Amino acid sequence: MLAALTLGNAQARVIEDATMERPEGQRHYLVQQPDSSNGSKRPLVILLHGHGASAAQLMGKTAFGGYRSDAWPMLAQREGIVLMAPQGLVASDGKAAWNDCKADSTTNPASDDTAFISALIDTAIARYNADPGRIYVYGGSNGGTMAYRLGIELGARLAAIAAQSALMPANSLCPAPRHPLPVWISHGTDDKIAPYGGGKLGSWMLKGRGAGLGAEESVAVWRKLAGLPDAADVYRFPHLQPGDDTAATRYTWGQDPAGLQVVFVKVDGGGHVHASKTESLPWLLGKLVGDMNHDLDTEQEVWAFFKDKRAAAHP
Repeated sequence: MLAALTLGNAQARVIEDATMERPEGQRHYLVQQPDSSNGSKRPLVILLHGHGASAAQLMGKTAFGGYRSDAWPMLAQREGIVLMAPQGLVASDGKAAWNDCKADSTTNPASDDTAFISALIDTAIARYNADPGRIYVYGGSNGGTMAYRLGIELGARLAAIAAQSALMPANSLCPAPRHPLPVWISHGTDDKIAPYGGGKLGSWMLKGRGAGLGAEESVAVWRKLAGLPDAADVYRFPHLQPGDDTAATRYTWGQDPAGLQVVFVKVDGGGHVHASKTESLPWLLGKLVGDMNHDLDTEQEVWAFFKDKRAAAHP
């Protein structure tokens, strides 16, 4: 079932509110298609929200803690991307979440979210002319850990994944990844919810989230699987705002933008939040999640990483 909502911002954007029947019940997702329909196949980016967040927030329809952003929908409109944002199911703590492989999480839903996302990909290919060779997944926090799970279980279907403020599970229900993939990861060193060095996840608001490997350990899992060397190309982002107490550095393993690469953006002093050159968090939300970096735009960096990648089965 589909319902359309038109949002303004520079140009009109139409976001479809859709549902799909699954064994666990009705699942909801949002879709934004590019304005142009010239018949050519289009890249698909799937956005996965964090624990307690929503698809509507990622698509700029609603705010989270007073913060609202339509950065991903605006980028998708400009770049001709099919954008899909599925909604996680409500878990035992009353918050929407993903079943992200953590064996020690007591607040994950029991849903088969991998099968749900796979069905969404089928829908995008059949209904929205998505390119089977250009399927990308980006997630933040719990959504980022779900992106890791999709990399393990749907790796052959995906061209690349990206995870922001997310750690690989320390105690996993899933096997170790076996399919090398291009992976983009970003993490703040002052993240109090998903600690940079690993360990127990969560905050006073988020209990029972299990434990994760450290951020650098999480990166190493994918780098070693890809057979990439230990040495990385290092780029320090220019510091743009004098009042910004964070600093960002990008580490890249793999030389070919169209090939197998792993990228890690380390945000010194950064919290449990993406980066933006122009946006800022409301005071209270900043206190809860930590400092936002203003030297880069996360969605721009992720898309620059995604755009030349193709799934191995669709070179």
